[in-house]
Amino acid sequence: MTRTVVESKTKTAVLGFDEPFCVIGERINPTGRKKLAAELEAGDFSTVEKDALAQVAAGATVLDINAGVVYNSNPNPNETEPPLMRQIVELVQGLVDVPLCIDSSVPGALEAGLEAAEGRPLLNSVTGEEERLELVLPLVKKYNVPVVAISNDDTGISEDPDVRFDVAKKIVERAADFGIPAHDIVVDPLVMPIGAMATAGQQVFALVRRLREELGVNTTCGASNISFGLPNRHGINNAFLPMAMGAGMTSAIMNPVALPTTQKKIAEKKEAVAAAGIILPEGMDDEAFVQMFGLGSTLPRAGKEMEAIRAANLLTNNDPHGGAWIKFNKSPEEAAAAGGAGGRRGGGRRRRA
Repeated sequence: MTRTVVESKTKTAVLGFDEPFCVIGERINPTGRKKLAAELEAGDFSTVEKDALAQVAAGATVLDINAGVVYNSNPNPNETEPPLMRQIVELVQGLVDVPLCIDSSVPGALEAGLEAAEGRPLLNSVTGEEERLELVLPLVKKYNVPVVAISNDDTGISEDPDVRFDVAKKIVERAADFGIPAHDIVVDPLVMPIGAMATAGQQVFALVRRLREELGVNTTCGASNISFGLPNRHGINNAFLPMAMGAGMTSAIMNPVALPTTQKKIAEKKEAVAAAGIILPEGMDDEAFVQMFGLGSTLPRAGKEMEAIRAANLLTNNDPHGGAWIKFNKSPEEAAAAGGAGGRRGGGRRRRA
């Protein structure tokens, strides 16, 4: 069986067809997050710290680190991104002990992340573009790390799944020329939005099966791409992930955290409750309030996608005896009493993620 091993200093995560699904937390990425981008340019890493801790607490197996900020003061990412990547990697691995995924389109930032990372991180990413192959594959070989291979090339992203398969095959073959084994290639077959292409789900399931059976590689994807532009995206994601797992997908880059209920929603609900003449217990705090009225939580917690993944792991016998499912469904108080509470990184012997 193909096994892709990713390591931090103290933990190992394994991607494999007979392993629990690997959740790669995507939140440490300033793309589309203006507030985070501004914070990073100002040297403020508070959101990075919160996102790292919240994602691990929600069940992320690996954390993706992307430092792709275009500074207002210096728009050249080749100068600004490498030192920022190093800072974030060092910060995050001082907070949590899960392995990292070094994510950048800037080769200098990739190498800076590899130099700073402890253990054996996943590199994200290489494509079938000739220039990218020549820049990234030598880094993969030099640092002996696995790499995400995205199925597009110099012609762009094809809507034809056979073309995307051929690009993946090309990357695997070119990697072999550098002495990089197929088990260190994690193919992203590129999930298309189903709102724009009705067969997008069927395509990716078929493509993942081919990648597993013909190339013997592990796979990943940007899970939320499938639901882009549609209502109730979580509902679509919740169905997509177990189906992709059933087809053989072994990991996904995704947000494992259900974001906290906003103060605006809490205030609106309190107004509605008061207008209905409902008298609340004296001294009720916001967390008790949102729990009572089904508004979620004021704290970050595991999202519904994580529930679907945990259930699928159980149903595919990748959660022997249901231990992870039982732990996932314990209340925070029960988990803390059982020693399940997360925290800052500590020492200890290597253990499986």
